[in-house]
Order: sequence, then structure tokens, then C-alpha cells
Amino acid sequence: MRTIRQKKIETDAELSPVVCWTRMQAEAGQPIEAIIARKELERKAGDGLFCWGIGSAPPRSLGEVSRGGREVDVVFSLMKSRPKPADVTPAGLVVWRSYIDAEGRERDLPVNSLITSGAKSGGRSHYALMCRTDQALALDDLGPFDPSIWRNVSEAGRPVGASQVTALVRRVGDTIGSAAYRVNLRAVLTKGYWVKLGSPLQIPKRKQGELLEALQDLAHISPSDWLRLVMGLKWEGRRRRKSGEQQLALFAA
Repeated sequence: MRTIRQKKIETDAELSPVVCWTRMQAEAGQPIEAIIARKELERKAGDGLFCWGIGSAPPRSLGEVSRGGREVDVVFSLMKSRPKPADVTPAGLVVWRSYIDAEGRERDLPVNSLITSGAKSGGRSHYALMCRTDQALALDDLGPFDPSIWRNVSEAGRPVGASQVTALVRRVGDTIGSAAYRVNLRAVLTKGYWVKLGSPLQIPKRKQGELLEALQDLAHISPSDWLRLVMGLKWEGRRRRKSGEQQLALFAA
């Protein structure tokens, strides 16, 4: 099957006026190349939809942007710093199974979606960008991204902070000289845009090893195999919980 490469840009002005910019690197025991390969499988199995886990909560201005129904590009850039040891070799692994919609209702994540994080993330809030693209995902150099000409979408309109891994920003100028970052992956935000995740499931050590092994051999996994793998992981926790509830009911009888 022919791989359709993502469209390159010459300047930041070719992006949407409001952009969600996120920086990426290794996480939950997977190098960034493996994460992107996993997201490509997710995209294929989900008719273009994939969910990208992040640690940042959405800004208040997101509601105004999403209500307008405007198209928002998602720009992924490689981090300049090295990943933390906890991201390269996490003590444990968590799979997230639901998200909170705009009305505050908890909903299951799409069946094709697998969002993981280190075990420590299970004790604090985690979030996801709901993304869509009809082009294959692959790590590439798709053009410049200059964060100095973008400002946070808020009343204050502050510059993007050094500690902001993910930000919703509006373009306020044109790039002068070389850009500080590159566009390494592109998509657009789709319904939900930027959501809070729920129902974290701690993966047992045995299953964690099996999962990481499977994720290292993605070239031989079909979209249908991917769906079976993801659904098995998500439902195993529910089966264990239901079994425990049944046992408690027996003791209570």
C-alpha cells in the first residue's frame, strides 16, 4: 500500500490561525518512533481518528474555540531535552479507558484508542488530544515552527512558556530568521478537542511485558489485530473488577 506523506509547509502562516502545539518524546517505556507507529495503527483502525495522551489540562479558552467549530491544526514537535529516566523505564504502566465530554459525562474512549502513561500518572489527572488525519503518521521534517510568533489563546495572551509542553496558541506575527522548532507531525483537532481522561487501569507486570513486546513489532500487526489487542487490555480490567464484585457479593450473602 502506498504511504501518503504528510504535507510540508514553508512558513507558520500556512497553519490555521489558532494551533494546538505539543512537544513529544519517549514516554511509558516507548521511544517516540514506536509511539508514532502505534498511533498510525490506531489511526488506520479508527478511520483517521487517534488520541494523543498529554499531561497538560486544557485552557479555559478552549471552550470558545471549540464552540466556534473552527479547524485547529495540531502541530507535534520533538522536544529538545532528553526524556526523563521515568519515561524511558517506568516503574509501571497505566492504560486509560474513558474521557470526560463537554457536558461532564464520562464516556468510553474510541475502541481503537490506546493511551498509556507511567504508573505515577495513574494518581493524577491525564489528558488527551482528539486528533484526525487522512494521511499516514510518520516522524518527519514538515517545515518550521517558531513559538516566538505565537501567543497563548487567553485574555493575557502571554508567550508560550518554556515549561508548556502543550499549548493552544494564536499567531501574532511572521517568522524572522530560522525557527526554533520543526513540525515533525501534523493533524487537526476533532470533536472533544482536548479532554480529561478517566478509568485508569494499572497493567500487571506480566501483561506489561507482553504489551511492550507486542508494541515493538507493530509492522506485523493488522488494524483488526490492533483492535483485538486494545479491547483485550481495556476489558481485562473490567472482568477483574466484576469478578471481585461477585466474590464480595458471596461473602455478603
